[in-house]
Amino acid sequence: MSYHLRQRGREHVILERGRIADRWRNERWKSLRFQFPNWSIQLPGSPYTGADPEGFAHFTEIVHFIDTYAANINAPVKEGTEAISVSRESSEKSYLVETRSGNISTRNVIIATGPFQSPYIPSFGRHIPSSVFQVSASQYKSPDQLPPGAVLVVGSGASGCQIADELYHAGRTVYLSASRHRRVPRRYRGKDMFWWFQKLGRFDITIDAFPDRKYPPSTVVTGVRGGYDLDLRQFARDGVRIIGHVRGVSEGAFSLASDAAEILEEADKANAAFISAADELAARSDLNSLLEAAGDHRDLGTSPGISQLEELDLRIANIGSVVWATGHRFDFSWARLPIFDTHDVPIQKRGISNCEGVYFLGLHWMQTFKSGLLSFVGDDAAYLADYMERNLLG
Repeated sequence: MSYHLRQRGREHVILERGRIADRWRNERWKSLRFQFPNWSIQLPGSPYTGADPEGFAHFTEIVHFIDTYAANINAPVKEGTEAISVSRESSEKSYLVETRSGNISTRNVIIATGPFQSPYIPSFGRHIPSSVFQVSASQYKSPDQLPPGAVLVVGSGASGCQIADELYHAGRTVYLSASRHRRVPRRYRGKDMFWWFQKLGRFDITIDAFPDRKYPPSTVVTGVRGGYDLDLRQFARDGVRIIGHVRGVSEGAFSLASDAAEILEEADKANAAFISAADELAARSDLNSLLEAAGDHRDLGTSPGISQLEELDLRIANIGSVVWATGHRFDFSWARLPIFDTHDVPIQKRGISNCEGVYFLGLHWMQTFKSGLLSFVGDDAAYLADYMERNLLG
């Protein structure tokens, strides 16, 4: 956003509660790598220029990239300056942003606090015995952080799958509570899934294309060890105990839904649909010359270890840790404006809120899947900058 505002000669300031790229610095586990190929690491005016375009950067490299970018565009960042509140001023033509370093009066406010703000841990988590260590995915660091015993990972989105993958490769006994997700091959016919998503137009599908604007579940991928497929059926073959989603906990035991098989079948269908769409695109375009021949991507079918357990006793299973990979919730408690629905979800259309002069940037599926991705957030920033220019920034 700063890049595009500067291109238009507009004065602005960025308030950062911690350091630049603070969540990348402090809310990532040690082995985490960027989930998409290095060639996709870009921001406006700064394409990828590294020597390993098909590799997957360690998260510390992403911190360095953002740090360097901020310096190169001379972004006016005030680190260690948390916005305590934002509210209408009495004139109703400007907004008051309060910080511990002083207040700012402004005609325009852009809320760019990221799509994943407050880790969600179900309320029944407090009923788990105190002897069991609990941690959210954003605070998990490594297998060594966890006490001895088996580990229950709750949630099979990208974070849950990557953490479960790391733990069982570290020799831990792992239970993975499945949640809805999509899977695709890391690479298909010699090209990364990110390349295919671009070619298939999946990054251009808007949120309005889905009923009630409810987007599909996340796609599980990893960039660890050069990137490879994440498949819960393979997890089961490797020894991970795949169980249904957790409903609650009582007297030291989790109650479980019997939906693990159904969840994996949905993921299988997503995988098959991706392969079919990719092959169809290749057949009716000039892509075949760029691609390897189609290989054998048959599903593994039914797998051992897909449990229909209705209860998981923590003591009997010797579970010493629970990793909550159950997603995030918005935390806009500091924004005292009527720009949220009854579930605290921003009311916006491609970042434009229902309060004149207040905008959002970087939300997951704000306009398209690209809206929450480092590689493409500049598209929405350019759109907002143009909109603000046309509507008199002041």
